[in-house]
Amino acid sequence: MPCKLTIDTGASRTVVSSQLISQFLGDSAYNRERINLVTATGQRIPVRGEKEMELKLGNVIYLHNVIVADIMDDCILGLDFMRNNCCEIDVKQGVLKCGQEELFMEGALPGNVYSIKKIVLTPRSETIVPVSLPRNAGQAHRCVLVERVNNDLPWKVARTLVRTTDISGVRVLNLCDREQVIEKGTLVGTCEEVDWLRQCQYISSGTPSKDSETRMTTLLEDCRSVLSPNELVKAKKLLLEYADVFSSNDADIGKTGLVQDKINTGEELPIRQRPRRLPVAREKEVETMIEGMVRDGVIEPSSSPWCSPMVLVKKKDGSMRFCVDYRRVNDVTKKDSYPLPRIDDTLDMLTGVKWFSTLDLKSGYWQVEIDPKDKEKTAFSTGKGLWQFKVMPFGLCNAPATFERLMELVLTGLIGDACLVYLDDIIIVGRTFEEHLQNLERVLMKIKSANLKLSPKKCSLFKRQVNFLGYVVSEEGIRTDPEKIAAVKDWPVPKDKTQVRAFLGLCSYYRRFVKNFADIAKPLHKLTEEKRHFCWDESCNIAFQELKDRLCKTPILGYPDASKEFIVDTDASDIGLGGVLSQRNGDQEVVIAYFSKSLSKPERNYCVTRRELLAVVKSLQHFSKYLLGRKFHLRTDHAALKWLLQFKNPEGQVARWIELLQEYDFEIEHRSGKSHGNADALSRRPCPEDCKHCTRQESKEVVSVKMLRADHLSNEWKDSLLHAQQEDPDIKPILEWIKASAPKPKWSDVSAMSSTTKSYWAQWDSLLLQDGVLCRKWENVRGDSCHLQMVVPKVKVPDVLQLYHNDCSGGHLGVKRTLLKIRERFYWVHCRNDVEDWCRKCTSCAAVKGPQTRSRGALKLYNVGAPWEE
Repeated sequence: MPCKLTIDTGASRTVVSSQLISQFLGDSAYNRERINLVTATGQRIPVRGEKEMELKLGNVIYLHNVIVADIMDDCILGLDFMRNNCCEIDVKQGVLKCGQEELFMEGALPGNVYSIKKIVLTPRSETIVPVSLPRNAGQAHRCVLVERVNNDLPWKVARTLVRTTDISGVRVLNLCDREQVIEKGTLVGTCEEVDWLRQCQYISSGTPSKDSETRMTTLLEDCRSVLSPNELVKAKKLLLEYADVFSSNDADIGKTGLVQDKINTGEELPIRQRPRRLPVAREKEVETMIEGMVRDGVIEPSSSPWCSPMVLVKKKDGSMRFCVDYRRVNDVTKKDSYPLPRIDDTLDMLTGVKWFSTLDLKSGYWQVEIDPKDKEKTAFSTGKGLWQFKVMPFGLCNAPATFERLMELVLTGLIGDACLVYLDDIIIVGRTFEEHLQNLERVLMKIKSANLKLSPKKCSLFKRQVNFLGYVVSEEGIRTDPEKIAAVKDWPVPKDKTQVRAFLGLCSYYRRFVKNFADIAKPLHKLTEEKRHFCWDESCNIAFQELKDRLCKTPILGYPDASKEFIVDTDASDIGLGGVLSQRNGDQEVVIAYFSKSLSKPERNYCVTRRELLAVVKSLQHFSKYLLGRKFHLRTDHAALKWLLQFKNPEGQVARWIELLQEYDFEIEHRSGKSHGNADALSRRPCPEDCKHCTRQESKEVVSVKMLRADHLSNEWKDSLLHAQQEDPDIKPILEWIKASAPKPKWSDVSAMSSTTKSYWAQWDSLLLQDGVLCRKWENVRGDSCHLQMVVPKVKVPDVLQLYHNDCSGGHLGVKRTLLKIRERFYWVHCRNDVEDWCRKCTSCAAVKGPQTRSRGALKLYNVGAPWEE
């Protein structure tokens, strides 16, 4: 009869279970000798007797007297058997040796699992890594569970059930944005035998439970008017397939182990705060909340040295929300810098979308595990006992970053294509119903695989218009959420600076909808200045009412369309700058975004032309995400700006502004102030007659303007640079080798050449040809930017230095800033030394700076006489 054998070196006799004997042999005769069987704890075990039995271990049969007793194990192999048969136990290998037989012990696992070859892990992706299992596992041909061993690594090993062959594969997830390398022989996890496996019963998606069908039907109730009967059938079929993703009740909360929230407080001592007194009327309510959270596995009793106070916050519906005041804990916590996505960038990605669905997680934070060693730091007290969270609570400073990391990890490969995510707000998009249905299925599949749960009450499916991140988004564009703006209509007049700041905070969130927001809100912003006395005057009241009216009547902003030309309108007034980004849609112009900025005190002193030019610069910088790398139309009501690239001898600040504009490709159109109303018909103050920045009349003189960006260099200049490279003795050999597509030359080929040629040879992998010109790939020190630098021959070095230091746009900047500008576009050996030498010998710089050490008089007495004294 097959049975499990327990090896016990602490047992003096071999014992067989009486239940096992009765099951296979029935009532059997035993030798009834008086035998006392006592456990290690002194407890007596009932003994049925002694019997001689055959024990087959491996392929060998042994005859041995065993004790039959009421034990839990099938059979305990004691020292008597092992002594008589010369048994040896190899603990390291997990092997029992009986003569020539070797028996692998099941209890020998867990063992270590190692990678068998070098593997490169793709960023934010899962990779199957081949591993070798322990020898005892491989010989036993069983199923084992592989688990990770170190939580601090940038990659995680998923719990994987594998068959014990010589080579198995485990799933490894790279959590970083960079590639990770697992070297051959790296410890990736441990393996442990699986006692038993249970095959899950297959449940057909075509036979859902009545409860699931009812819940999914309710979820689709709102979209019956939008969907056709055929579309409704497809939508319902999909939701029934993923019905278990939607929470069925308040206790049905998912739990994922993909990320864990960490509370890194360094060497800080535990913080203990006294619990706050609760109103008597709320004590019973708090007890009910605690019981519910314990029942749902959210909190547990604690013996932590940390303690934070519990607070109750009133919800909109009048009920109370349970919160913990973690401010003191947050003060000593090292902050997680994982970025949250920009809301405006997220909304811009909705271009061309016609179908929308929004998903919201059920108590999203509570679905995230907290690092076990940091649980004690979440401890709180209600005045009756001490509790700590088993999941991530609300109120921790790093909770948003942790949750955003989780959501981006779960939806890897779908963000920007099928969906967008901001914390627990997910929006699924689609240009057609079929595409939207497919995208929704992809997202639900990811959420299900992460063991997360959605709140059906907060989900909105198959809509043509949804609320997302405080906006109403639709096929037409974006507009403000009426529910959010409703609070503005009845907003009372502020009584102090705090109330003014609260009002401006709400208005600023929707400033993209309000033309010249900065100009309108200027009186209110002044009122919040630190040293300014609070005085609500007529100008403040006008601004207050104007903002309320504008926000309650906001237009619809369109989505940017990359296939259409952008139009930028700019204008400036005495107190602010304004800009409008738009595109033509047929005969209409659709506004994409507004820009406004208040002028600083020095900027208010600028003349008209400088302010108008500043409006252009600031507007283009604000809209640079849309404008860089494409041609667009710039419109202004200031005629002088039409010739801004032909300013006669620009210098100083204006020259630097013109240089910034070289990065953009645009055409300027002048139109009258009446036609320029979308950027506001702003008043202009007169400027002095002798202002050198204003053009009183159109100049017919044509002047040349140097284009300072590498991508705007003239073809003549590039041709001259190429010719100079071909003539340069240090660059010519390198250029010829690369043109011939030759492999990297050997050292013997360059050892006799100049040190400059050797330096270029050492950078062989970074050199390439662009339009025949030798260039070098250059990455900045942060590693977040890489671009091409033109290799400059010696004869061209003075021209570059003259352009970037001495010319009007160079500004005679210092060594570091001049070097930084040059490195953006050019490279040559000993570039730093040449820049330092050039700046040191610059006569203009020397004349302004003066000598570094001032001369002092000699340390001696002077005889000072009277006038006319000899």
